[in-house]
Amino acid sequence: MKSKKMNDCLNRFHVAMPKPRDHKERPVCIPQAVLEARAKQAAENEKRPTEKDLENENGGAGVYSASLKKNYILAHDEWKEDIMPEILDGHNIFDFVDPDILIRLEELKEEEGIRQAEVDDDVEMSGTELSPEESKKLAEIREKKRLLIQQHRIKKSTAESRPTVPRKFDKDREFTSRRIGRQLSALGIDPSMAINRARSTSVSMRGRKRERSVDDKGINEGGADHMDVDTLKKKLRSMSRPRSRSRSRLPTDFVCGDGFKDSDQKSKALHKARKSVKNRNKNARRGETD
Repeated sequence: MKSKKMNDCLNRFHVAMPKPRDHKERPVCIPQAVLEARAKQAAENEKRPTEKDLENENGGAGVYSASLKKNYILAHDEWKEDIMPEILDGHNIFDFVDPDILIRLEELKEEEGIRQAEVDDDVEMSGTELSPEESKKLAEIREKKRLLIQQHRIKKSTAESRPTVPRKFDKDREFTSRRIGRQLSALGIDPSMAINRARSTSVSMRGRKRERSVDDKGINEGGADHMDVDTLKKKLRSMSRPRSRSRSRLPTDFVCGDGFKDSDQKSKALHKARKSVKNRNKNARRGETD
């Protein structure tokens, strides 16, 4: 004590120094329940590391990758990082994986190339085995095949950017009656009937006067079935009349299946519907809940 009255109070203090009565150790005795309570409290006060803390400790965002398997409840913790098998139709896909499949594929391609070369050598014909006429036909066939392949490639490359144009706007004149005649004649077929049919249905023939066919002439010459011919003409005349434009349907017109008895009931329902939303529209509300 630091004071002026220290000497006056010093005779009032007595410092006792205990002396051991024996050599037996007497440590601090804390009950087990108290120790358990302290441990539990310390565990509660200890901060649990979050994924954000782990991310900052292991390199930050973009470097740290959180493990989605560390919280799995398994019999052994070392099973958590095992690769899970992929099952398809009750079979493990890994059982069907062949590690040497790429090497075998290369070997198979080499073997196929050798066999294809052997087949080409057997099939290919040399010029000495063909006569001049056969060589000329073979050259024509190969040239025609080359042109067809080239035309197909041009069409395929421009199919996406080229619109579909009707045949009547064919500027290249690819689809003509002369071409039909040549192709049918090359096949050994008489093209006269096909050409006449194409000319009769062409656009340039629509404005001409309709002529009687050979069958009608035969019927008139025979002097029979005049009624059938007249009926056929009336039918064609009725089919050639222009169709009138369909009339637009009004909102109040009755349509079967709308749930109304007639057009009057439908018009009343529409009137009530317009009247019910009038106040709502005045308040500029979008709906009943607005």
